Amino acid sequence: MPNLSIILPCYNESKNIPLIFQRFGETLAGRNDVEVVMVNNGSTDDSKDVFEKYLLIPENAFAKLVVVDVNRGYGYGILMGLKAASSKTLAWTHADMQTDPNDVLLSYDLFQKQGNPDQCLVKGSRKGRNLVDAFFTWGMGAISSFALGVRLRDINAQPKLFCRSFFESLDDPPYDFSLDLYILYKAARRNMRILEQPVHFVRRLYGEAKGGGTMKGKIKLIWRTWSYIFTLRRRIASVNMNRKQKNDEGK
Repeated sequence: MPNLSIILPCYNESKNIPLIFQRFGETLAGRNDVEVVMVNNGSTDDSKDVFEKYLLIPENAFAKLVVVDVNRGYGYGILMGLKAASSKTLAWTHADMQTDPNDVLLSYDLFQKQGNPDQCLVKGSRKGRNLVDAFFTWGMGAISSFALGVRLRDINAQPKLFCRSFFESLDDPPYDFSLDLYILYKAARRNMRILEQPVHFVRRLYGEAKGGGTMKGKIKLIWRTWSYIFTLRRRIASVNMNRKQKNDEGK
């Protein structure tokens, strides 16, 4: 039974898949306490064939594959991977290899050092980014924090790492890129400690960014985030109203 499961949602990442196996193989050499759950998240390229080839290699026994037939969003792929994971500690990171797989292990070390890890969430904090991207990230965090009443920063930074009990307690998580915001919001509302692990952000070698890598992607991400913020605000208002009605009825 592994101690840590790392989820990698892969959508049309066929050129990156060999690099993923190589880097995780090097990082996990000599360890048998970590599993990598790769999710073929409805890919329309030749990812299926590439996965089949590399999963047959004995040295890649650290990995297993979850197949999503039709892409329903970035978040959906991660959720399917989390459900298939075997460990008590769960994490996810991107498949584009813009951050080092060792960042997840460093996050796990930080997580284990805590006296009450079940009340902690570890997230990445990206370093080495250009000013435009850094400003965009700061703005998204500031707006989300103001709108939701909790402190949030570098929302989409990877990895995210937490205990299984936290994951199993989540209700109605979103299927798109809002999953990062949702996870951090839930942790903050429960007064969990949100710890940060510095990660160095590098250029993607293959394929295209699926989130905010381009200006068009940034605009779409802003729109999705705004939409989901208002969804959360409506949900919070509904919960507060129900609590008030129950309190009034009990008086």
